[in-house]
Amino acid sequence: MHAQCIIREIAAMAFVTRQFIRSLSSSAALHAAIKHVTIIGGGLMGAGIAQVAASTGHSVVLVDTSEDILKKSAKGIESSLKRVAKKKFAEKPEEGEAFIQKVLKNISTNRDAVSVVQGTDLVMEAIVENLKVKQDLFGALDKAAPEHTIFASNTSSLPIADIASSTGRLDRFGGLHFFNPVPVMKLVEVIKAPGTSQQTFDALLEFSKALGKHPVSCKDTPGFIVNRLLVPYMLEAVRLHERGHGSKEDIDVAMKLGAGYPMGPFELLDYVGLDTSKFIIDGWHEKDPDNPLFAPSPLLNKLVAEGKLGKKTGEGFYKHK
Repeated sequence: MHAQCIIREIAAMAFVTRQFIRSLSSSAALHAAIKHVTIIGGGLMGAGIAQVAASTGHSVVLVDTSEDILKKSAKGIESSLKRVAKKKFAEKPEEGEAFIQKVLKNISTNRDAVSVVQGTDLVMEAIVENLKVKQDLFGALDKAAPEHTIFASNTSSLPIADIASSTGRLDRFGGLHFFNPVPVMKLVEVIKAPGTSQQTFDALLEFSKALGKHPVSCKDTPGFIVNRLLVPYMLEAVRLHERGHGSKEDIDVAMKLGAGYPMGPFELLDYVGLDTSKFIIDGWHEKDPDNPLFAPSPLLNKLVAEGKLGKKTGEGFYKHK
């Protein structure tokens, strides 16, 4: 009887050991898997992420439905790389040119996302902040991507769980929120939704580090960390101005000289885009209408309705050349 107990214990230990090794192997495979990256969306953020990933040796495909956008993105990436090379290889221009060409070889463009994701390890979207559009995109790609492929969204405000709900890979879905300009900003918010597995989350953390970024861990809450603090701060500055308690110029100067901020809230709103900030606050207000931090701003709404969206349109709270 005693021998049988020992045999059972050995068998049990062997089973646990196999499971542990299998877990380690699976985890290692997941970590090592992110070598080929597909980025959906050829705008400013998508192009920036593509540049950084290609610069760190990843094979990148940048996808957009518009050939014109892809051409513009490719041109922008090359121009950005030239600025990097000029600074990094100031005394060795030949090495700088070699660096540029090496990075560019790691990037290709495509208009057919479904065909591309069939051979990718990570799919990241950087498209319009519209939940339905994102859900439709990932729902279609979910059917084409391999089982091991991780999905990630660069959303700045939408719940990752809501986006992931259109797929059958909740455990392999997380958030990677980069900041503009991507090649310069070091921070990446790595978001773990309720369904995100620890292996997926760890893989996204390691991927962020591989890009030379500094990742911070976030829960799937409105605005994650940065925007949850930043957007209400900017909107409170607008409300302060609406109440006649300070001019936008004085509020900006006060926050720069008094709080040490590099930009005042109105300057930052113009830089981010008034439409983007309005979209975020409107979404939060809809979900939590009693929260005063999420109250809409009549002045912000007026400027957006007039098409004054900030630097990108030449006028927002300030006029820009």
